[in-house]
Amino acid sequence: MLSLRRILTVSATLGILLFLSFFLEQRLQAVAFRVVMLSGIAVVMAVSLNLINGFTGQFSIGHAGFQAVGAYAAAALTVYGHNRIFGNLPRSGQLPDTLQGFLLGAPAMICALLAGGLFAAVVGYVVGLPSLRLKGDYLAIVTLGFGEIIRVAVENTEAVGGPRGFTGNIREGIYIPNLTSFFWVYLMVVVVVVVSRNLRFSVQGLQYLSVREDEIAAQAMGVNTTRVKVNAFVLGAFFAGVAGALYAHFEQSVSPTSFGFVRSFDFVTMVVLGGLGSITGSVLAAVVLTALPEILRSSLGAEFNQYRLVAYALLLILLMLVRPQGIFGRGELRLDRLFGRKGGGGPAGRDNVEDQPAATELR
Repeated sequence: MLSLRRILTVSATLGILLFLSFFLEQRLQAVAFRVVMLSGIAVVMAVSLNLINGFTGQFSIGHAGFQAVGAYAAAALTVYGHNRIFGNLPRSGQLPDTLQGFLLGAPAMICALLAGGLFAAVVGYVVGLPSLRLKGDYLAIVTLGFGEIIRVAVENTEAVGGPRGFTGNIREGIYIPNLTSFFWVYLMVVVVVVVSRNLRFSVQGLQYLSVREDEIAAQAMGVNTTRVKVNAFVLGAFFAGVAGALYAHFEQSVSPTSFGFVRSFDFVTMVVLGGLGSITGSVLAAVVLTALPEILRSSLGAEFNQYRLVAYALLLILLMLVRPQGIFGRGELRLDRLFGRKGGGGPAGRDNVEDQPAATELR
């Protein structure tokens, strides 16, 4: 049963997000608003990849493939299900920036998020079940191949635009609607962060960490390591699909080139830079590595794209030399430390627990 405190917390969070959504969309310039939106989507992607690479210690480098699955599935739903399911949406895809427009698009957005997440989760299960028996470099090769398979598949599927990309059903004049608002992006940010944090301190989270620390020891203690890794893979894929749905209905177009290896490399860089296993690190690294390139691109133009990967590679090399565990390591940003408060002498709460090797209570 939900407590009154939780109900008030959820209500306050929704109210704040709704207020900020209308306030920022009216006050921010187009470039600044784009940076805010893409940063939020990147946070969802980075935290979801951290569930796989950080919590269970796997090495997936094809995460953009799950984003592509979610983006195309959600976009196809809102375009081809327009007349039957969402007949009240404008055919041009443009909704008014008002409360009426938000309420008009809310049912379609919820369906798009669920479709993107569930399709990506199913694909994640199909890919993860056989491949997660592999380890290290072999798993990286499999996930890299998966990302390329998805890209080639959508390039050869005319129903979703093929290599030209997908903007809608041009023959009938129905286009991908602009359903993604600040509210939906940062609601998903809150959801993925809360789920990750609660998972980390749960029994299942202890199983995740035990697999990362010592898979052989975890098996000896009765942990089904394959099931644990597949669960993390499916959960990470689900949130990547949700991020894909957000991306598709923000850009109002999806293209195979948007989800290639370079994009997957961006997300791996975010997780490694922030610290494998650190939710806070993934969030901050995603914001910095999304906002900074967008700002530089608006200033330097196309020249920046030529040097972006070189800059990322140099950043990773420098990080490995100076702080190989990442900015936050496996720790989290704690409010009591941030504001200089000292805890009492009582037992440590969940927020005070550092990431320790999971050696007990795994069953």
